Amino acid sequence: MPEIYLDNSATTRVRPEVVAAMVRVMEEDYGNPSSVHRRGQAAEQAVKAARRAVAEVLAVSPEEIVFTSGGTEANNLAILGLARARARQGRHLITTAAEHHSVLEAFHRLENEGFQVTYLPVDREGLPDLHALAEALSPETILVSTMHVNNEVGAVTPLEEIAQLLNQRKPRPAWHVDAVQGFARLPLLPYRLGIDLVSLSAHKIRGPKGVGALFVRRGTRLQPQLLGGGQEAGLRSGTENVPGIVGLGVAARLAWEERAEAVAHMSKLKARLRDRILAEIPDTVANGPKERGAPHILNISFGGLRGEVLLHALEERGIYVSTGSACSSHHAPGSHVLAAMRLPPALRDGAIRFSLAPTNTEEEIDYTVECLKEIVPELRAVMRRR
Repeated sequence: MPEIYLDNSATTRVRPEVVAAMVRVMEEDYGNPSSVHRRGQAAEQAVKAARRAVAEVLAVSPEEIVFTSGGTEANNLAILGLARARARQGRHLITTAAEHHSVLEAFHRLENEGFQVTYLPVDREGLPDLHALAEALSPETILVSTMHVNNEVGAVTPLEEIAQLLNQRKPRPAWHVDAVQGFARLPLLPYRLGIDLVSLSAHKIRGPKGVGALFVRRGTRLQPQLLGGGQEAGLRSGTENVPGIVGLGVAARLAWEERAEAVAHMSKLKARLRDRILAEIPDTVANGPKERGAPHILNISFGGLRGEVLLHALEERGIYVSTGSACSSHHAPGSHVLAAMRLPPALRDGAIRFSLAPTNTEEEIDYTVECLKEIVPELRAVMRRR
């Protein structure tokens, strides 16, 4: 039985080149980057090379890259660190109702600390209401946080339009972008748009788990959330995860070099999967934008079914998908993103996320559709008998 992995928004298979680079560092450059001897300096040089690689993708200075334990910590450092550092300038914050839990939970924490948070609504495609953003902005607003790519439905946030709104404001609020699902796939130039903070993660681009980074625009003041030895320019204390950081650097460089071919390939596969499912399986609905969507994320609702049941039926055929964000897969209430998009409960319950990688093939897509054509009617018949 083949194994077809279509859950790449949850995590990706690590590239062989990344594994080789990490093994070399663990075996040879194993020193502490803060040590002044030769072994420590070799480790420091490896970290510097990775910092340059990540910075090049964003066209920023290497000194503006802060390594973290992943996207969640990067989001927390950006949001909690910025709000607490600027609390005297204002206590109003803005985000959207469809953000990742690591963003939403950070804002909930700040609400408990006395900050006021506006959660912008999203439309039926998962895109934020920019009119609501314009109305919500005030002189008290110190931070706006928006996704680049929605992790459940693939909606690509119109960052250019948000930039126009924010850059007209005086005082201008800081702007954080969670780019975990878009980094090294879609172009993102913080200086051109006026973005102050960008979060990213290695394991979404075929790098290792447990490492990520935060771009901190020069002059942006954050309150550190981890205290200790003052590593990462004092913003993130703790001995650096050198193998992980090196792995992130290699993964970022390769993903960026190959992005054009990879995006074209994944877009083609996504269109094939979407069109075949909608045409060949009755009572199916695509969630999220058709034209303005990320190349690698497709969310489909299968009417009359529960997503978890379909997920496990596909797993028995060697096909791995998800019902939404991996970080929220154990949350009983279901997808907050689909709820924010105002999808009926039946469509939310029957939603499946397919997420692609450049390594997926047309044959895998066709096999998946053929399996769905067998499984879905069978499961619906069982549901009707109940």
